[in-house]
Amino acid sequence: MEIWIVTIILLTALFLLISEKISVDLTATGIMVALMLSGVLSAKEAVAGFANPAVITVASMFLISRGMIRTGSVEFIAQKVIDYSRGNRKFALITVLLTVALSSAFLNNTPVVVLFIPIVLRLSCEYEFSPSKFLIPISYASILAGTCTLLGTSTNIIVSDLSDMYGYGALSMFELSSLGVPIAVMGVIFLYFASPYIMPDHTAAVCEIGDREDKRYLAELQIQATSPLIGHTVGHRLETKYGGLDVLEVIRHSRIMNPTQERVVLAEGDLLLVKGTASDLFAILQEKLVELPHSVQGISFGSEENEPLVVELIVPPQSSLLGHRLLSTELQGNPNLHIIAVKSRKLHYSEQKIQNVRLRIGDIILAWCPKETLNQLRTGTDFIIAEDVHHALIDKRKARWSTMIFAAIIIAATAGLADIMTCAVAGVFFMAVSRCFRLRDAYRVLQPEVLLLIVGSIALGTAMEKTGASRFYAEGFLNLFADYSPRAVLAGFLLLTSISTQLLSNNATAVLLMPVAVSSAISIGIDPKPLIIAVCFGASACFASPIGYQTNLLVYGPGGYRFSDYFKLGIPLNILVIVMGTIFIPMIWPF
Repeated sequence: MEIWIVTIILLTALFLLISEKISVDLTATGIMVALMLSGVLSAKEAVAGFANPAVITVASMFLISRGMIRTGSVEFIAQKVIDYSRGNRKFALITVLLTVALSSAFLNNTPVVVLFIPIVLRLSCEYEFSPSKFLIPISYASILAGTCTLLGTSTNIIVSDLSDMYGYGALSMFELSSLGVPIAVMGVIFLYFASPYIMPDHTAAVCEIGDREDKRYLAELQIQATSPLIGHTVGHRLETKYGGLDVLEVIRHSRIMNPTQERVVLAEGDLLLVKGTASDLFAILQEKLVELPHSVQGISFGSEENEPLVVELIVPPQSSLLGHRLLSTELQGNPNLHIIAVKSRKLHYSEQKIQNVRLRIGDIILAWCPKETLNQLRTGTDFIIAEDVHHALIDKRKARWSTMIFAAIIIAATAGLADIMTCAVAGVFFMAVSRCFRLRDAYRVLQPEVLLLIVGSIALGTAMEKTGASRFYAEGFLNLFADYSPRAVLAGFLLLTSISTQLLSNNATAVLLMPVAVSSAISIGIDPKPLIIAVCFGASACFASPIGYQTNLLVYGPGGYRFSDYFKLGIPLNILVIVMGTIFIPMIWPF
């Protein structure tokens, strides 16, 4: 009876996930409620997924990704890809796919995909394409490459250990390569050519690692006596180091100099009229190369939890400050608020100084203020708080720390010094302690709908194993092939493992079906090794669902995908693995 209850819940869940009649997180919650109310699982068993390593790992990876973005590490790598591609979008994307594939053959693919998700987002902004066309492909490329070596995925290691335990020998480091490499090569080629046409064209996500042209502000900066810029030309240190910063004018006493028309050597007291991104303005002030001439001393731009925020203030039509000079308003008189820059559509550079700027409708003021002052501004009508941009600012001083921590995660997980969950949680801790990100900002990226989907699928998988539904389905399926040739049984087993891994995790599928594979081979009188290899490739062939593999879940939110989007490239890739496995496994590992 319990098997039929689980079957009904499974089919209902699949229908809701595919049709999206209700949201994914609501469906996941409904699965847990149904399993508890039906008595199939106890309350403790149903919610055990919240403590599952997969949930904690994925959540930790979201935070680690935030740290990599926040410190500029991702932007650096993405810019190198852009520079290397020399403006060719297709070349940039094949470079990313190949890099992900090669890395995932030897490294744990979860952190590899975490690193490249924001890189693809950066490329999508640079080359103006939807990131949803290429986020699923990088996940699939990492999965395909994972079957090339023993270290490529934890599934291979589990199967190798179980094979040795059953007396059929462990897998060698490159034993799977003879079939894994051809499948990966054909898969990546298919992804490269098919994804631009098959994948959905969802609206591109907001680029957090780069400011667009319409997000550049006008600011006035002053060269103080201790500035290392003194004696250098404008372009030597400023525009070279800060690519998003343009020096429009240099004002020295009553003289106005244009650095694009004459060579200007900076001196103490010079006023620079610059136009730049929030991140570059943030960085140059942070490094104390310049100061704000119209603000008091002591402004800090660190990443302490209790420090003030950098915010955007938009001037609405009903503001009482319209027409007033910016630095004569109450903003400048507020000791707790400091003006960094301003963006105005009608601003003429001939106005020379920010203190001459008169506020107009739609002007955006970049300001620094504590939470208390921000709350006061929210109660008035003079400004609209457009967004807290503090979380999007890049702190390049911490780039070395974030890169070292990320590299340590990969090395430790790959070398087996600790499991991936331990490495991920440790990485979050060290990034938070070293202030690569602020926790209050990082919580924005946790994507609870993705985490709930994992928890719900774990509960369903637990129910299938507890009631025996999984084994019941597997044995019933294999009975269909009982009277056929060993090759047909192999094909059926590849199909079974491929279907199972869409619903269960790849590791759970391997553990569940390994004894079924061995017993099936013995019953028809063939060597179990081909079916053991089939478990390796079939259990990793999780392409038609976001549930069974962590990397598929990682791209679910950033790509804005629907559950059904995974079918479009996933089903052809599943067919590729099944067909090539059926043809070549008996040739490499004879019956």
